[in-house]
Amino acid sequence: MKKALGYAAFVGPALLFFILIQIIPFIMGVYYSFTSWNGVSSNVEWVGLQNYITIFTDDTKFFNSFLFTTKFMFAAVIISNLLGFGLALLLNAALKTKNILRTVFFIPNVIGGLLLGFIWQFIFVKGFASIGAMTGIKFFQLPWLGDEATAFWGIVIVFAWQISGYMMVIYIAALQGVDTSLLEAARMDGASNWSILKNVIVPLILPAFTICFFLTISMAFKIFDLNLSLTGGGPFNSTESVAINIYQEAFMNNRYGLGTAKSILFFIVVAVFTTLQVTFTKKKEVEA
Repeated sequence: MKKALGYAAFVGPALLFFILIQIIPFIMGVYYSFTSWNGVSSNVEWVGLQNYITIFTDDTKFFNSFLFTTKFMFAAVIISNLLGFGLALLLNAALKTKNILRTVFFIPNVIGGLLLGFIWQFIFVKGFASIGAMTGIKFFQLPWLGDEATAFWGIVIVFAWQISGYMMVIYIAALQGVDTSLLEAARMDGASNWSILKNVIVPLILPAFTICFFLTISMAFKIFDLNLSLTGGGPFNSTESVAINIYQEAFMNNRYGLGTAKSILFFIVVAVFTTLQVTFTKKKEVEA
């Protein structure tokens, strides 16, 4: 009884808030996805699977936003993790300024997505245009937020800039746990730096890759505030993420039932992607 009360004292409040904030709203969302509720009135009409049928038969905009989000996810995950891992390798070395640099690279992660988006919008529109006019370099003269292709990469750049510092911290923690005697033994055997990285360091820190891939996949799929402040889904809805599409459906078009149906489908897709990723990387950990 003492142990049970002790566990309840520590776990109980967190569990209660988790049920109130996560589980109950999720169950309510599942229910509303089978209704035609507009999110305002007290009239909630049960329509069964009609919302899901509408999504699959008459909503190309949702699938276009899903296609954009999937492409964005793959590009953002690869670039963010490459940057984070590269910074971790650099700052894990014996540099005098490594603590300062770690702080500098982590700072973008603590800036809110909306604020960060507006800052980078100014950089892309005004800053790059001024540099391009002065130097004549075509890279800075591109219509970064005014064209579909460049707007896509603009969002990827800002997302990677924001999140790579967070990934860096996780990779640094993993690198510091690597036994240095193994690295010294590999060097004594004549292994090159690349060989040590590929065959010793990476297999030993695979759990960090599992965590970082999971976090970046879920964050990239759920991108909203950064996308909203940078492009607002434009030009011509070409960079509209699924989260923005759901928000507009539920709160701008007052079709809350249809919006929650989209969110349930989105939840299932993200859950499948992350489960497959964790299963695959966990299997690699065991093999290593």
